[in-house]
Amino acid sequence: MNFKLTITVLFGAFIHSLLLGQSQTYSVKKTFFSTDQYDEFSPVCYKNVLVYCTNRATTKIFNYSTESNKGFVKINYVDTASNNLQNPKYFSKKLNTKFNDGPVTFNKTGDTVYYSRNIIIDGKLSEISSARNKLGIFYAVYDGTDWTKIRELRINNEWFNVTTPWLAPDGRKLYFASDKPDGYGGSDLYYCQWKDDYWEDPVNLGPVINTKGNESYPFINSSGEFFFSSDGHPGLGGKDIFFSRLTDSSWVKPVCLAAPVNSQFDDFGIFTDTIMEQGYFSSNRNKTVDIFSFKTISPQVFYNIDQKENNYCFRFSDNGLIAIDTVNLIYKWLFEGGKAETGAVVTHCFPGPGKYKVNLDIIEKETGRSFFTKLSEDLEIIDIEQPYVNSPDFAVKGAEISFDGLKSYLPGFSILKYSWDFGDGKKSAGEKVVHSFQEKGEYIVNLELTLRSNSTGQLKRTGASRKIMVFNNAQEGASFMSQNKHDKVSMDLRKSDNVIVNTQYSAETEYQNDAIFCIELVTSPSKIDLNSGLFRNVPSIYKIKERFDSKKGSYSYTVDQYINLVATYPAYRKMVALGFKDVRIKMFLLTDPAEKELYNLIKINGALSDSYFDMSERLTSNAFIMLDQLVKLMNKYPALKLEVAVHTDNKNTPDLNQALSQKRAQLLVDYLVNRGISIKRMVPVGYGSTKPIAGNYLDKDRKLNRRIDFVIIGK
Repeated sequence: MNFKLTITVLFGAFIHSLLLGQSQTYSVKKTFFSTDQYDEFSPVCYKNVLVYCTNRATTKIFNYSTESNKGFVKINYVDTASNNLQNPKYFSKKLNTKFNDGPVTFNKTGDTVYYSRNIIIDGKLSEISSARNKLGIFYAVYDGTDWTKIRELRINNEWFNVTTPWLAPDGRKLYFASDKPDGYGGSDLYYCQWKDDYWEDPVNLGPVINTKGNESYPFINSSGEFFFSSDGHPGLGGKDIFFSRLTDSSWVKPVCLAAPVNSQFDDFGIFTDTIMEQGYFSSNRNKTVDIFSFKTISPQVFYNIDQKENNYCFRFSDNGLIAIDTVNLIYKWLFEGGKAETGAVVTHCFPGPGKYKVNLDIIEKETGRSFFTKLSEDLEIIDIEQPYVNSPDFAVKGAEISFDGLKSYLPGFSILKYSWDFGDGKKSAGEKVVHSFQEKGEYIVNLELTLRSNSTGQLKRTGASRKIMVFNNAQEGASFMSQNKHDKVSMDLRKSDNVIVNTQYSAETEYQNDAIFCIELVTSPSKIDLNSGLFRNVPSIYKIKERFDSKKGSYSYTVDQYINLVATYPAYRKMVALGFKDVRIKMFLLTDPAEKELYNLIKINGALSDSYFDMSERLTSNAFIMLDQLVKLMNKYPALKLEVAVHTDNKNTPDLNQALSQKRAQLLVDYLVNRGISIKRMVPVGYGSTKPIAGNYLDKDRKLNRRIDFVIIGK
């Protein structure tokens, strides 16, 4: 709310604060309308007036706010723009009862008031004076002339008090104090959530806020900063005003406001502007409860995050989901300006904030040819959104060092004020400051910024902290820093706070989504006849397939398909030898349901022929399991036609290998025919050792070459 404050700062006190490096945090002054005979408390700014509570009435009764027998509490107001002593004026006669009324809180538009009062105001004297006549919360609506439609909140109860309400700026939560028996002791702070057209049941704010003592007088400013009064948290004495903030659904540990706002007496009922630059509070430091105005000279640091360093060096690593043949292939990371690093794990330092492209290619060791693209990402490196304390890492006792906040990065906000707390009792202001520490030690330097939103104009505060080590001399500091160096290069890309990763292509993602590997021979903007001379040298054992890429508007011509990347290398080398200059491995997502199901059957059951045939060339139980599932698949898709292919290693002669593989293929087909699958839907093919997927030098590689394939040739 827009309101005026009448605060006088003594010239001598002002000069004194400058001499101390602005070490004084607040200046306070008793308001002109506070009296020496009565209590005034719980100020709330409403439009151009200050609404507050006072017990100037002469009737004597126990008063819940002062714990002394004074008059009933009434809701009053005063025009703070006037310096003339005024008698209190009732805020609204419609809100007045014969008993206690107030404190109050208003909604954002100022047409609804929530206020505390005694629940029973009419009836028998025994009921009115009963201990069960508790304080409750009521609300009223302004009709343009006065406050009407007074209603009681459903949370009121004759067994406990519900009082000191405060409505959150967005109007969705109503905070209040209550001595409900389910609390942590004394009076606790609660809130109710607005749902549709009613307030939900009270929720206790929890043990971070509430104690065995008494918490009350909640207040939340438009920045979401939470203030309350407590005699249970460690403070300066009596009731003190504390500050907290809701972070990730949890309250942070309350901080006691510095003197002279807080004192050894009872201090409570604060009201501030958006950034706590000025405001009002209540205190009984002058024997009666009075309302004081305050002004912030140097902002008190409540909660500052530890400053994070902007990192431009990152660790890039392959997750290994798609294995590569490391004998013949290497990882190659491509960065800006043609810079490259090789290896499954590399580090790279970028020159600073900006947009960059990163590719991970698999390269053939011997020729340097690009074999396969694993990853393509766009990176946007930004400075971390935070206030930033720019200073040396260490200082020498007594020597002046420079601080500045010029590297603070807070997009969408304009910085109005820089406030510094050096952790040694000294403070300063300005975007650039100079300071010297007089004693060796570790200091936490806080930079507090006052910001204005460029879009809404709303003010807010934020801050950051940085640790500064102070040594007796430069040699001592240099020695300490050299022994405590931190490696900033090893930051994992995905764990960095100042990089946005936009993945353009990920082979691993496609691999997990039913993709197969193919050897791409050539791409063309127009169709190429498969009988063209371009493909005349391709051996007949390799099947050429035409694929159309609708996004690129081009045709791709590929050879065969494989479950894993390693299996493609022998055929890739053969195609290179045949003269295809642009040959490389590509992944294609399977879209046909039958093809996807067949692919997954092979992945789950495996394709090594050693598990399908025993020493006597008979089918094994593993073969039966796979083939029975294949029967179900072919019955599900009656038009499906398969090539049933078998491969061997090179241990025997080519003729013997071809004959063995053909015999095994026929055994597989015969079993499927016996299970009711038409022979017309299957073609048994023995390839022998003509299409290896691994080397034939080691037993583990030869085993991979002894395999079966089920290839769709029609559907």
